[in-house]
Amino acid sequence: MSLHLIRTVSSLLLSTALGGLPGAESNPVPGSQVAREVTITPAEKKVSIRYWQFVPADYDGKKEFPLMLFLHGSGERGHDLGLVKKWGPPNIVMDRPDFPFVLISPQCLADRRWDVDELYHLVDHVSGSLKVDQQRLYVTGLSMGGSGSWHMMDRYPDLFAAGIPICGSGKSDSAKNLVNIPIWAFHGGADNPSTSQLMIQQIGKAGGKKARLTVYPDVGHNSWSRTYANEGVYQWLLSKKSDDRGKKPRK
Repeated sequence: MSLHLIRTVSSLLLSTALGGLPGAESNPVPGSQVAREVTITPAEKKVSIRYWQFVPADYDGKKEFPLMLFLHGSGERGHDLGLVKKWGPPNIVMDRPDFPFVLISPQCLADRRWDVDELYHLVDHVSGSLKVDQQRLYVTGLSMGGSGSWHMMDRYPDLFAAGIPICGSGKSDSAKNLVNIPIWAFHGGADNPSTSQLMIQQIGKAGGKKARLTVYPDVGHNSWSRTYANEGVYQWLLSKKSDDRGKKPRK
């Protein structure tokens, strides 16, 4: 079933874009990163998500682009959306208008962890509002966002074409749900990489052959700067495509 066919009025309510007008998502600014806000009602509760939205400089509303969901770490939580641009792709696109992804970078509120169901509705909203290649949806994140990436792929194993979790931890007993997803995990060797190693090992034991791990010797917790500076990471993502899109969450 298509991702967009499960969208209902009760599960997704649009709000006014930050600093913009209602429905501004339909008027993206090519080559720029713009603050947005959307209100959703997962599990019959109303939640507002603030996020940065970037579309490539050559976005024309006709050609479809791959979509990347970026999840920040615990230090960027709160109400200051500018914090989200401190690390990773939302920082990179400030000087790279040709970044080849539609990029959405939400902010997690203070004292909370990533809620994967809320993030699902955000991806659903953006991929339905913009010209997005539904077979090339990707998730990546660092630290708390790395864990969020593992949990997103566990909960929605058929949603993403590939994922890049960085210095995060997943649920080892969920490995069976991840066997068909291309995953490239990263961790610093001085940052107890056992959490990433365990996930890759368990995926392999469950029969998965598409997950791998890169450990940077002598690197501490910040293994994301080196990862996101590697152009090969983005080329790897772009090479992954899924023909099976938009299934409901795992029960």
